[in-house]
Order: sequence, then C-alpha cells, then structure tokens
Amino acid sequence: MANNETLNAGLGLIARNAAGDVIEVFYPSPIRGLGAASLELIVAVTGLDPDKSGYEELNISQAKHLSENFRATGLTEWSSLIDRAHSKQWLVCLTFDDEPPANIPEAFLKLHLLSHRLCKPHQQNLDGLFGALKNLAWTNEGPVDLADLPTRQLTTRQLGGNLEVMSVDKFPKMANYVVPSGVRLADTARIRLGAYIGEGTTVMHEGFVNFNAGTLGAAMVEGRISAGVVVGANSDLGGSCSTMGTLSGGGTRIISVGENCLIGANAGIGFPLADGCTIEAGLYVTAGTKVNLLDASGTLIETIKASRLSEEPNLLFRRNSLSGEVEALPQLTRIHLNQDLHNSN
Repeated sequence: MANNETLNAGLGLIARNAAGDVIEVFYPSPIRGLGAASLELIVAVTGLDPDKSGYEELNISQAKHLSENFRATGLTEWSSLIDRAHSKQWLVCLTFDDEPPANIPEAFLKLHLLSHRLCKPHQQNLDGLFGALKNLAWTNEGPVDLADLPTRQLTTRQLGGNLEVMSVDKFPKMANYVVPSGVRLADTARIRLGAYIGEGTTVMHEGFVNFNAGTLGAAMVEGRISAGVVVGANSDLGGSCSTMGTLSGGGTRIISVGENCLIGANAGIGFPLADGCTIEAGLYVTAGTKVNLLDASGTLIETIKASRLSEEPNLLFRRNSLSGEVEALPQLTRIHLNQDLHNSN
C-alpha cells in the first residue's frame, strides 16, 4: 500500500433500487487508518487493490470467511455486524483521502468519516461528489429511487400505511446515520450527512450545517454553516446569520470562522474571520466590502477591503450609524459561550 495514513475503510449495509443497483450505503463503524492485518485479509478475500479506492459487494462465502477471521485482526465489531444481517447486504469499501469519490459507496464512506469525526473538513478530496451521489427520496422507510417511488407509495397505501417523503436530495440527514457524542441538535433535518459537529456544539432550530463543514469544538449555531465552512471552538453564530460557502458562484476560497467569534443575528461573512472577532447584527461583510480600519481611539488608519483583515484577530465589524460605512476597530472584550448550555450536552 502506497499511503497507509490516508487509507479509510468501511463495512457497509447496502440499499438497492428495484433494478438491484446500489443507491445508498450505511457504514456503522467506518475506520480511518486500517491496520495491515485487516487490509491483508480484505484484499485476499475480495480482490480489492490495496493501493486504490474501490469496493466489493460480498457474497455468502466472502461474508462468512471475513466474519470468521475479522476477530483475529482486531475487527470484532465488523465480525458482529456481518453476523447480524443477511450476508448479501454487505460490501467492503476502501478510500484514500486524496482520491475523489468515483461511486456511491466511496462517496457515502467519505461522508460518514466526517460525521463520525474521523476526519475534519477539507482533509479529503471530495471533487465530483455530487456526480457520484444519486438524487433519492428520503422516506420513513429509508432511501427510495425516484423511479421506484410511485410504486412504493401505492404499495404502502394498499397495506394501510403512508410513505412519508421527508426530502428529495442527494444528501440525507446526518442523524439517521450517526449522532456524535456531546451535541444537541434541535432539528436534525437541517444537518446533512457529512457535517462535522464538534463536542459541545448546540445547533438550534434555525441552525443549518452542510457537508464538509461544521464546528471544531463547543459552539452555538443558530445560523447557517454553508458547505466548506469551518467554525472554531467557542464561537456563536446568531439567529439567521449566514456564512458564504464555496459551491455557489464558482468560488474556491475557504471561508472560516475563528475561535471565540460572534456573528450577530441576520449578519454574515464572505471572507475568513480571525479569532476573537465580532460581526454586528444585520451586517453582511463580503471579501470586497470597503472597511474603515480604526484604532482604539476611533481614528481612521486606512480604508481597505475586508479580505485584507482575514488574519487580524479581535476586531469588531460594525456599520457607522451616521455615515452607513463599515468600520473595524479593536474589540476589548472577549466572546464567551454560556458554558452551562454546552457542558450539559
């Protein structure tokens, strides 16, 4: 194997459409950094290339052999998982951090690794993720291929039930796959699989966290964390605030929020925010916003674009109530989360 540090593995439970194609995979216990003995066993049984991402659906013989031998390599949990479900429902998938997902099993494994906190946002190559995933109906009976949906709805009603379609999307909600420790999630439908939710984080009802994004520690999220955005520990995103992601408009710069920051209600950012900074409620600051940089006495130092302040900590961004111009000045007080709220998670 060329790069042992970035080899990830998953034993996945398969969902199929009526044609028998894999449409979704659930990985109860994904692994980051697969051991050499386990890898050797998997390669011997499945024929997978240890130097390339890929997957193999297990037949009865393969599943039985792996179940009997996983314990010897330390994968006791994987052995138990195979024994608890029909063998034809399982596949084994290998992925490398620097290889983009080429198919549904690889894409779902990369998303699981993020939500299990086994890797942080931007540690994996997710190029082409949207193309690898399939648009599905996410229902109370699991994922359903859109081509199969009318038949499934009719069948469920004939049996006296009702198939509830929660969303039609490429991404399911994270909580249907994993609930990380030490978090509170007021509305699980607003957190996609592939979100990284740090220990101690509270996501309130209006909070939203996209994939390959999230919080690195305790945080209060009442606003939007867009795809690719990372929020540092002890930061607070106020009600209906927004962080600009990198998917829309073809942008490539990673937007981040530092530690001990506050983005006020209905405010937003379109540039990386350094530690200890505050964005005043209702103020949206993009990378190109002209900002009057003031010293502690309120004297103008220079007028610059907000992007040039990306590495300047402890600034308060506000709009002058008389002139309407955006100002940034030293912030003398630090933001503190209510620890009682987050320690109880």
